[in-house]
Amino acid sequence: MCLKEYVQRYISLSEEEYAVFLSYLETKSFAPGTRLLAYEERCQSRFYIKKGCVRMYGYTEKGKEQIYHFGIDNWWISNYESLLNDTPSQLVIEAIEPTEVYCLTSDKFEQLCQQLPKTERLFRRIMERAYMAFQKRLEFLFSLSSEEQYRHFIEVNAAFTQRVPQYMLASYLGVTPEFISKIRSKM
Repeated sequence: MCLKEYVQRYISLSEEEYAVFLSYLETKSFAPGTRLLAYEERCQSRFYIKKGCVRMYGYTEKGKEQIYHFGIDNWWISNYESLLNDTPSQLVIEAIEPTEVYCLTSDKFEQLCQQLPKTERLFRRIMERAYMAFQKRLEFLFSLSSEEQYRHFIEVNAAFTQRVPQYMLASYLGVTPEFISKIRSKM
């Protein structure tokens, strides 16, 4: 799927409108380990992942990395708290593999919404879907055992298990890599 197909799932744009939409985006490439957003940097953009894989993580009180979110091809990712409140980010967004994104800065987002008002609907729908995914994650966190969470994750997100190292998946699920190895050995 390309960005045009992704957008068309949510709103209808003519060829001219899509060209306007694209004109607000900037293409950037990131090598593995490169940060799209650094700790305490103010987030200025929404990122559409054209190709690649990223992780969003923060640090626990003990200084340990805790992964909160992954993003792969055809997903939007940003630190919305930092972006919308114009505050230093407490989260890092980092490429796991070679990644190419479209960046939509806050200023350009506002201009785009002025020029093409229906794009507000696009981003509202994106946020609604992201919120639903967040609710589902909380539901699983509180209702499933760690093993059940892992099994569900690999069942629903098979693409991640091939692209994300085991220790990162463990961080995301709040378990140790050894715990995941133990579960895998039983499968």
